Amino acid sequence: MFGFLRNIDNRNYKAGYGGLGILKFIGPGLLVTVGFIDPGNWASDLAAGADYGYTLLWVVTLSTIMLVILQHNAAHLGIATGLCLSEAATIYIKPRYSRILLSSAMLASVSTSLAEILGGAIALNMLFRVPVRAGAIMVTIFVMVMLYTNSYKVIEKWIIAFVSVIGLSFLYELSLVNIDWNSAITGWVVPSFPKGSIVIIMSVLGAVVMPHNLFLHSEIIQSRQWNLQDEKTIKKQLKFEFFDTLFSMIIGWAINSAIILLAAATFFRTGIQASKLEQANQLLAPLLGNHATIVFAVALLFAGVASSITSGMAAGSIFAGMYKEPYDIKDNHSRLGVAVSLLIGLGIIFLISNPFNGLIISQMCLSIQLPLTIFLQVYLTSSEKVMGKYRNSSLLKFLLYLIGGIVTLLNIALLISIFN
Repeated sequence: MFGFLRNIDNRNYKAGYGGLGILKFIGPGLLVTVGFIDPGNWASDLAAGADYGYTLLWVVTLSTIMLVILQHNAAHLGIATGLCLSEAATIYIKPRYSRILLSSAMLASVSTSLAEILGGAIALNMLFRVPVRAGAIMVTIFVMVMLYTNSYKVIEKWIIAFVSVIGLSFLYELSLVNIDWNSAITGWVVPSFPKGSIVIIMSVLGAVVMPHNLFLHSEIIQSRQWNLQDEKTIKKQLKFEFFDTLFSMIIGWAINSAIILLAAATFFRTGIQASKLEQANQLLAPLLGNHATIVFAVALLFAGVASSITSGMAAGSIFAGMYKEPYDIKDNHSRLGVAVSLLIGLGIIFLISNPFNGLIISQMCLSIQLPLTIFLQVYLTSSEKVMGKYRNSSLLKFLLYLIGGIVTLLNIALLISIFN
């Protein structure tokens, strides 16, 4: 699909940049945002707030700041080169290294698909008492049909709108519960590492800054390209893309923060441990009354389906990029990449005994792979050979390497905690 868009969108015409013209650039960031308000995020945020109160809010803040910088940088690559991250890696890095890096990214995509499908299956269980494994099969089939027929384009905006409405419901509910705002403000800006919290910290980090979204953003941003050879147009694209990214990531930060705040104000305050994602429907009860469970489950189902779609698209982009091809669902490499991610993720679900723990661990796995994708991206976007005059500035390069370093240190802390 995007391979087709690349061919038609490089025609020699210019988009409007005033008023409604700016809206033509809005979309890729929101599509990426769906990926980090997915079921894995809900589970990680719920556990963070229920087990540690407000003390881990800083992880959402730090993760979102890192996410804005990383996603903008990934989109920058797509705009300036016309290549997605996977294609650029295959073209500009030696095969023995690029294959290892991109294979690990595919594994991360599998972990992502696992979480998204599992979230949708839990929702079906809440709504219709469908067994989780049977629900996982149903979600996978539905998502694959949508991707392979491109019918997801018809409902894509509706999915984003629906998830956004549910997010606003969480935000509105903040006015209905007693939030300790002094503790919350401290939690947002002061790093804290409560005993035994490193797994939750890494799961929240992995749930917000997701490797597959970096690959996806560098691909889908190219559906907004006009006149790639025009330097003035490229610069305007970069400016409006940053607005799209920043706006979308702030929405995601607010929703993730709201879930932690609500869990802290309810579960943590009363000493209730979050062991099931289904418990979170209690957060909506004050706002939505006796229908809270249904509303929450429907929201979870839509979130699971929407994020499964983006996970599958990312996997298709990664796999096709290994063959120096853009994502195009009509191409066999893209189709195979989608199938590998979704079907292996589905298979692993059959081996999981505790769905909630499976969601947490899947997000932790994403954070372990994340440094590889970050350093790959920084190397490519800092290269004059790849980016030309649009390569990273010295300051941006420093910030990107700093982000990679922070994620690496957190991973080391995670390994130490596991072996201890």
